[in-house]
Amino acid sequence: MIERHRSLSPHPGLEPSRPPVRAEVDPVRRRTFATFSFVVLAAGVGISLVTAGGLEARYTPELLFIGPLLAVGFLLAEQLTIDVDVKRVGWTISFTEIPLLLGLLTAPFEVVLAANLLAGLGAQVGRRAATHVVYNAGVLCLEIAVPFAVANLVNQVLIGVAPDWFGPVVGTLTSPLISCGFALAALTVLGGAMKVAAGARLAARTLAVGLLNTSVGLIGYEVAIGTPWGWLLVGLVAVAVIGLYRAYSDLLREQRDLEALSDVSLSVARSGQGAQTAPDPVGEQAVPVSEWEPVAERIREQLNATRVVLRLRLDPRGEVTTLVAGEAMPDAATQAAPDALRDDPLLQLPGSHVRSFRTLEAPEEVRRALRQRGAYEALVVPLRGASQLLGAVEVHDRVSRWRGFGRADVRLLHTLASHLATAMDNRRLLARLRHDAYHDPLTGLLNRTGFREISGDELRAGRAAVVLRIDLDLLTTVSEALGYTWGDRMVIAAGQRMREALGDAPVARLEANSFAVLLLDHTEEQAHQVALRLCDVIAMSYPLDRIVVEAAGVAGYASSAPADGEAETDVDTLLQHADVAVRAARNGEDGVRCYAPAMGQVFLRRFQLVTQFRQALDTGQVEVHYQPKVALPERQVVGAEALVRWSHPEYGRLDPDEFVPLVEATGLVDALTAFVLECALIKIRQWLDRGLRMSVAVNLSVRNLADETFPERVAEALERHDIPPELLTLELTESSVMADKERSLPVLRRLHAMGVVLAVDDFGTGYSSLAYLRQLPVDEVKIDKSFVLGMGTDLSDLAVVRTIVELGHSLDLAVVAEGVEDDAARDQLVGMGCDVAQGYLISRPLSEERFEAWLQARTKRDQGSREETVLTLLH
Repeated sequence: MIERHRSLSPHPGLEPSRPPVRAEVDPVRRRTFATFSFVVLAAGVGISLVTAGGLEARYTPELLFIGPLLAVGFLLAEQLTIDVDVKRVGWTISFTEIPLLLGLLTAPFEVVLAANLLAGLGAQVGRRAATHVVYNAGVLCLEIAVPFAVANLVNQVLIGVAPDWFGPVVGTLTSPLISCGFALAALTVLGGAMKVAAGARLAARTLAVGLLNTSVGLIGYEVAIGTPWGWLLVGLVAVAVIGLYRAYSDLLREQRDLEALSDVSLSVARSGQGAQTAPDPVGEQAVPVSEWEPVAERIREQLNATRVVLRLRLDPRGEVTTLVAGEAMPDAATQAAPDALRDDPLLQLPGSHVRSFRTLEAPEEVRRALRQRGAYEALVVPLRGASQLLGAVEVHDRVSRWRGFGRADVRLLHTLASHLATAMDNRRLLARLRHDAYHDPLTGLLNRTGFREISGDELRAGRAAVVLRIDLDLLTTVSEALGYTWGDRMVIAAGQRMREALGDAPVARLEANSFAVLLLDHTEEQAHQVALRLCDVIAMSYPLDRIVVEAAGVAGYASSAPADGEAETDVDTLLQHADVAVRAARNGEDGVRCYAPAMGQVFLRRFQLVTQFRQALDTGQVEVHYQPKVALPERQVVGAEALVRWSHPEYGRLDPDEFVPLVEATGLVDALTAFVLECALIKIRQWLDRGLRMSVAVNLSVRNLADETFPERVAEALERHDIPPELLTLELTESSVMADKERSLPVLRRLHAMGVVLAVDDFGTGYSSLAYLRQLPVDEVKIDKSFVLGMGTDLSDLAVVRTIVELGHSLDLAVVAEGVEDDAARDQLVGMGCDVAQGYLISRPLSEERFEAWLQARTKRDQGSREETVLTLLH
């Protein structure tokens, strides 16, 4: 006979004598099926009694031998089945017609019926208790009673016309049709009826295979009884056929097993790929349970099981999800707690081997677990990844009426589990790599790439969005004072606070202390309020162990729908605008600013200045101007300060305060210092060649003082121009030295040892103190011009200037006053004993040509004590 498997979906693995139970069957249909089963049993018993009464019994001693042989034949027929896949439809071919035909030809009805019931029900009851015994008993009776009745009727009608075997052949062919018909009726009762055309095709194929089996049985019978030693010939043929069957069956099984392995691996590899194309704003998502249903169903089909249970750790938090394919399972066994993989007696699985459990052989706690699952037999295997237990697979009860799981099933399940665990491990690794590619490793927030992906998708979808950028201030100070671990802890805490305050809104960490937020469907007013709230949140004090650290936040935001109505869809542009707004917010009152195009013009100009500065040095746009310095009270010109000027072709004459800080911030200050130093030394050399001994002061930056090779470069330049080192003055600010004293002081000591004059510029505005001056190897101090300008109107400024002069002289330092703009200030400085004056009273900074002209017009030449020319300022 032939039995269709997957085509009877959703009843895969159906055998005519035992219809499967669907997980979806409701109680009403179950009760209807129970009634139907009793009707089938009653019909089977009734027809069997009628058939037994109408047939003549022929009991002979040979029946003691034939009866057991028939029972064995029915058992072998069920054992020796062939599974064939044709166009993704599975067919199971059995040979029950052969022992049935032999029984019709050699034994009375009662013996054949007993043999069939013993082979079918006996094995089934012993394995599956009383599951569907009523229905199966009725069908088994009908499978024997109807063929005997039909065979007897045909022989009586065609007596003398047809051979004796014709009736049994016709009767045998009715058996698979009866099995197929009642199976289809059972499906209809359970709510899974097939279409009429499909049922007709199934019946036709069943009849065709039944005819083949019947013909084989008849030929074997005729050969055995009509040919000397025919039984031996039939036996040899049977052994050969069984061998071929075994080889073919194994080949088909290996093919199906390989297909199953491929399907399971591909299903797991593909699971979750389409669920999330953009990074998750909160964290790694679990793969939906529905993605695993094909995997469970494929394993169930391959092992011909009634149920497969997957218990998997799909959630990143490690919670266990239970998925059931096939027959329904009691709720108590389905709802697994997070520790079910550890506490369930069926799931205590050391190693990675397959465990086989049966109710009759298992310990009491295992039997109890099997009963809770509604299973008689179970194969259980853990899914172990490279570093953790990923879950477990349970396979419950084979669909076959009496055959349980064998060694081939155990081997297949072990291989399937290994492939499944490997595929899950690979998928988890890919998910982690994808997660790490879009998330910041320190805070777990989105990184810049992840934020760009999410924001870009929303903007391309036409959503109105506001990109908000927030900077956590004081982070650098905390990191330097307490260590970078403390700074990282502040960043983590700030990110967590923003995530809690914003809920599901995407939050990203762009760089060290800078965060970004995507606000969807927010107006600029709403975004401003959110920015204020977030600034307050991250500005709250941070308790770190036993100390409390204060911080502040500034925010800027840019909208994708600005006031001019042109929607912006470029995430990078919005981020850039938000960054510009943050820079502007640092000068605002509330620390929050919305981007405006005017801001972009300011920062665009700064960007252009930075990018064009190197070219400006090479093309002569940058020049060195000189402001003279005059000794008091003699009014002799002792030197000048070199000041840089930039004549920009587009922006005109630029103030040094506009571009010098940008040059320092971008690392171009080394080139600027080298340029000014070279110009100053050339000028000093020209003066020396003319008999003028005047010095030039060059300003240094923080980067120069942190460069250990700077003294060597200065020495090389002095030697190249043959200039005495005392004619070069290097001016440095207090803040530049104190920024990194450990690196600055050695550089200063080496410069001082060379004979270069070191001057402290803007003295009085920074860390000024006697202790500070004593530890610096300097030769002069320059009083900041803000104090000199205020001497005439502010007594405190006058006191500061007098104190600095006295302090400098007490340390044997020369004192230079900047910002001298009137005669009164000069006279006051002379009275205090100040050494040198510099300011607009004497001269503004002049280009090289104009400075030479100024020397010619405003000074007179005298002969000095050392035979050098001295320039004295005219009244």
